Amino acid sequence: MSRLSKILAWLFIAFWALTALAPQLIAPGDPLAINPAQAFQAPGSEHVFGTDESGRDIYTRVIHGAGDSLFIGLAATAVGMGLAIVLGTLAAMAPRWLDGIILRVLEALYSIPSLLLALLIIAFTGPGVGPAIIAVGLSTAPGYARLVRSQIRTLKNSEMLEAATVLGRGTWLKIRNHLVPNALKPLLALVTLGIGQAVIWAAALSFLGLGTPPPAPEWGAMLSAGRTYLHLAWWMSLFPGLAIVVVAAGATLIGRALGGKARTI
Repeated sequence: MSRLSKILAWLFIAFWALTALAPQLIAPGDPLAINPAQAFQAPGSEHVFGTDESGRDIYTRVIHGAGDSLFIGLAATAVGMGLAIVLGTLAAMAPRWLDGIILRVLEALYSIPSLLLALLIIAFTGPGVGPAIIAVGLSTAPGYARLVRSQIRTLKNSEMLEAATVLGRGTWLKIRNHLVPNALKPLLALVTLGIGQAVIWAAALSFLGLGTPPPAPEWGAMLSAGRTYLHLAWWMSLFPGLAIVVVAAGATLIGRALGGKARTI
């Protein structure tokens, strides 16, 4: 990656971090404030991204919705990666028969499309932000777990671990201090890409009415609300959709800047 790409990646992180943590600095309005007299106003000088059916400012809602969308993406990735570390480490360190069982289960789950698996989980847990985070996180865990297992199995025979054994380190210390940290380093770029994927899947769940409920300014929920008025107010769907695309593309850029080429789960 070029120096310019890395600079753009860090600027991207800084911008969306500021947007998520302090949206009032960028869009000082109230994302829930309604003004029926200004409903369906096209993008212009007064409302940069236009207004929705209730007269709410789309720009304000997109900016304030970044916190919800990015939180779901980050939390879901953390859930998926945490579960993957446990399962991947257990499979790599377990006897051959247990490793085989865990691997078959992971492969079975991995064969199910992630969004479909998330929908199946939500069918049991019910809709909402928490279930959406758990559903997206669990759906990404099998792919991460297979890679963690592969990395740890490779490191088990490394000189680093032999040196730790000679120094009298116990199994738990070797796993905590050597195996897991070094297994995760090559996956850093992949995890970054996973955040972008998680944002897309969380938005898809909200679009289907299974994630963040309206009138919260979550991008997927805004897309869902805008589809009814697509022929009348195209901007209601365009700008939340662009925000999702920008975050997903930015996550890809960051992943390449951090770790070069990464395999897709």
